[in-house]
Amino acid sequence: MPALPAFDPDRALQLARDTLDIEAQALIGLKSRQGAGFTQACQAMLACRGRVVVMGMGKSGHVGRKIAATLASTGTPAMFVHPGEASHGDLGMVTTGDVVLAISNSGESDELTAIVPAVKRIGVTLIAMTGRPDSSLAEHADIVLSCEVDQEACPLNLAPTASTTAQMALGDALAVALLDARGFREEDFARSHPGGALGRKLLIHVRDLMRSGEEVPRVGPRTPFTDMLREMTGKGLGFTAVADPQGRVLGIFTDGDLRLLIERGGDLRTLTAEDVMHRGPRLVRADALAVDAAQVMEQHRITGVLVVDDAGQLCGALNSNDLMRAKVI
Repeated sequence: MPALPAFDPDRALQLARDTLDIEAQALIGLKSRQGAGFTQACQAMLACRGRVVVMGMGKSGHVGRKIAATLASTGTPAMFVHPGEASHGDLGMVTTGDVVLAISNSGESDELTAIVPAVKRIGVTLIAMTGRPDSSLAEHADIVLSCEVDQEACPLNLAPTASTTAQMALGDALAVALLDARGFREEDFARSHPGGALGRKLLIHVRDLMRSGEEVPRVGPRTPFTDMLREMTGKGLGFTAVADPQGRVLGIFTDGDLRLLIERGGDLRTLTAEDVMHRGPRLVRADALAVDAAQVMEQHRITGVLVVDDAGQLCGALNSNDLMRAKVI
């Protein structure tokens, strides 16, 4: 095996900079090439009654998988079908209500061009994303998206580099234009990402995490101090609500309040809950987002809040540990 040439760090750094320059210029050039074909592609995808079926071979296939995933997560049902597998049965996944987005820089990929006649017979709209508007793929497509680049970043001008960057960016442009046209919102994005941070932020409500029923520490205003401590200790939240018989919250008593009373001294056994409670506690509604409850705690430097229902009656309690377990904070 021939010996490798000595590594030249200066040359490596210069090639990195050249690569980034070439790919940045490719994207700038791509912008000016978009026109009627782009808007037609968006309209076809918006009108699609089925799914956007993305196809591509090699590096274009890798890009195609990412484009399909981005479309699907932003409100446009999409999937990737490998052209080679499509020739051996997977073309059955494509139905008349679909739109096919075929990606090929050269527009002459054998596997793609081989299935174009079958795709056309199905009656779907065929969108070609290609760097050659005069290619076989472009010729048979209903809509053509130009992803042409002047040169690859590869010093040999062979390995797909700038061209795949252009394909990726054009796919993102389609997804952004479509999500805007659909009125896609943060809440919609969260529904397709329930396991992510955004899903936890926008899908989890206080009622999903709060303690309720017998788990809620609660005493009446006339409850003796020692009984109140027993309730607070037994429920383990570090505080207890003070509420009237109708469930209206009158106040709260916390571990912090207890420490202050001990420091002041005196016979605590003679006190009742209303003597020591903190009036006007921070309340959150059960239908509020959990992240909003977290913001209330952070803003007021507290570790727990009482939860009320639509009628303003005590129905739950929530502390920072509950939020941490749910990874809201």
